Amino acid sequence: MVQKEPSYWLMKSEPDAYSIESLKKERVTLWDGIRNYQARNFMRKMNLGDKAFFYHSNCKPPAIVGLMEVIDKNIIDPTQFQKDSKYYDLKSVPEKPRWDCVKVKFVFEAKKILSLPELKVLFKEDELLVVKKGNRLSIIPVRVDVAKIILEKIRQ
Repeated sequence: MVQKEPSYWLMKSEPDAYSIESLKKERVTLWDGIRNYQARNFMRKMNLGDKAFFYHSNCKPPAIVGLMEVIDKNIIDPTQFQKDSKYYDLKSVPEKPRWDCVKVKFVFEAKKILSLPELKVLFKEDELLVVKKGNRLSIIPVRVDVAKIILEKIRQ
C-alpha cells in the first residue's frame, strides 16, 4: 500500500494564550476554542499524521514558530459547554454539538522563526493565505510545495 503524504496546515494562536513553549512543555494538547465555521471545517478535513505549522499571531512579529502533528480528530470541543469558558456557546447542546477539535502533538520548535514579513517576500496570496491582507482565519490549508519551503527555512 502506498503511504499518502500528509497534508499541511497553519494553525494560529496568540502566544499569551497558548504558545509553542506551552506545547513543547505539555507535548500534546486539544486545539479547542475555534469558533469560526470555515476554520472549523478546515479542521474537520484534517487526517491523522497531518502536519500543522504553529503560528504565533497578534504579536510582534507574527511568525511560524514550530511544527505539530495531528494525532486525534473529530473530538467534541468541551469548551462549548463550559459556562465559565470564553468559548461557551449557548446554542450548542451535547446532543447536537456545533464545535469540535483535533488533538496535536509537539514535533519541533523552529530553529529560525519565519515572520509574516518574510512570508510575504517568499509567497504570493494565492500560494499562502496567511499573507493575504485581512485574512483572519485561525486555521488554513498549506500547499505541499509551500510547506516544503517553509520546513526548509524553519529547520535552518
